[in-house]
Amino acid sequence: MAKLLITDDAAFMRMTLKKMVTDAGYEVAGEAENGQQAVDLYHEHRPDLVTMDITMPEMNGIEALEKIKHIDPEAKVIMCSAMGQQSMVVDAIQKGAIDFIVKPFDSLRIKEAIEKALSR
Repeated sequence: MAKLLITDDAAFMRMTLKKMVTDAGYEVAGEAENGQQAVDLYHEHRPDLVTMDITMPEMNGIEALEKIKHIDPEAKVIMCSAMGQQSMVVDAIQKGAIDFIVKPFDSLRIKEAIEKALSR
């Protein structure tokens, strides 16, 4: 069973995503509320996949993506963003993100993105 790390500064978003992920049959290895926590938890748990919010305090999702890719060049990261962050999404893809999901989350799109990312 694939393990995921969910990263979002909004507790409600983490809770929503966690439910969708577990309903789809995946395990949540950890939850981070900022980029620095995500990097630390990635280092500790080595999850199969990370969902990463872009806009967060302390360290944003793009910086965290770069640090995680530095730890593990094979890391699989899906960026999550609100509408209107297209330039940041392009930046994230260029820096190694596999996919991106637009908020508000759609459970089918989440499942599809996870399956696609894990099959790479």
